Amino acid sequence: MRRVIFVDDEPRILEGLRRMLRGQRNEWDMAFAPGGEAALAMMEATTFDVIVSDMRMPEMDGATLLTQVRNLYPQVVRIVLSGHTELSTALRVVPVAHQFLAKPCDAGTLRVAVERACHLKGLLSDDSIRRTVGALRDLPSLPSTYEALTQGLSDPDTSLQKLAKIVERDVGVSAKILQLVNSAFFGIAHSVTNIEHAVVYLGINTIRSLVLSLEIFRVFAPEEPVPGFNLESLHTHARLCACIATRLPVPKHLSEITMAAGMLHDVGKLVMAWKFPDRFKKLLAQAAEERLPLFKVEEREYGFSHAEIGGYLLGLWGLPYILVEAVALHHGPNRVPHEHFDAVSAVHVANLLAHELDSPSAEQSLENDAMPSPEELTALGVGDDLAAWRAMAVETLSLPGQA
Repeated sequence: MRRVIFVDDEPRILEGLRRMLRGQRNEWDMAFAPGGEAALAMMEATTFDVIVSDMRMPEMDGATLLTQVRNLYPQVVRIVLSGHTELSTALRVVPVAHQFLAKPCDAGTLRVAVERACHLKGLLSDDSIRRTVGALRDLPSLPSTYEALTQGLSDPDTSLQKLAKIVERDVGVSAKILQLVNSAFFGIAHSVTNIEHAVVYLGINTIRSLVLSLEIFRVFAPEEPVPGFNLESLHTHARLCACIATRLPVPKHLSEITMAAGMLHDVGKLVMAWKFPDRFKKLLAQAAEERLPLFKVEEREYGFSHAEIGGYLLGLWGLPYILVEAVALHHGPNRVPHEHFDAVSAVHVANLLAHELDSPSAEQSLENDAMPSPEELTALGVGDDLAAWRAMAVETLSLPGQA
């Protein structure tokens, strides 16, 4: 049974939530706290899976409460439920909340958010990794991205399209931008996975505020290098994978989400290199020594890989389920049945094709035996087109933006 705590200083709001969610009583163990201090006292006495908090409360507001929850109970999913959508509020909430829901919020929307967040926990069986990922408020970025963004933002003639071109080349910034634009702060009725659209929705002032916020934007600067891991190479591979994925025969309505998933598919590697450098060094060394793909060594060690870590983080951040699934399953698409060649299939194949074009390594040369068989491709309705796809992948290298 899920344990969910709701926090609001207005008794009528809490009572309204209690009535609205009466149908969940057999599935959720619910608690209702009249403020931040009361919520922390309850959380000290009882383990919760999810906290849903109002933003504006006297004495201790939602951002302060969720900051303490993040520090004390990082494994708890943090959701803001508020009627205030000012940019200043968004910038305070984004570093400490996984998701933002706007008032009024119906029972169905709230139920989906809670259930989906709880379901994600099944991806990771290691508590320490789950706690660390749950506490993440940002992802590190390339130094060149920060420099290009600050220069672009200082130029009054810089267009949003130019800023989008900078953002879409960086895994960490892309993920954070998509988290923010898909929150209820901006009232967009549909999911946004196209980076240019996301940047246009947010506008230059919001992008500037994000870049200047040390709580949200940071440059990747490990205390010591991780042998076998190169951030520039990860981004180059991510861009190539994204471009190849969109040129594969996915349905047109999935092309943007497939591209975003291709760009973000290795975000779990970024998390491991940043937050678990010693573990990651060991895993990379074992993979090289045993000539095994990295994900196989990770699965042997933990029961999951960087793919699930990335899917877990992006799911917590409220990104669309199709994108999360494509990231989490890019090394194991057959774990979930698929009737058609969809985003999961495309990112899986694109990742393998991109690895074939990368500089040789143990992972890249040995991973290719995972390519779908002609029979599997035929069953997905695309036929045995691997030779044509390989030629297309080589051609992709010469496209603008792949350098």
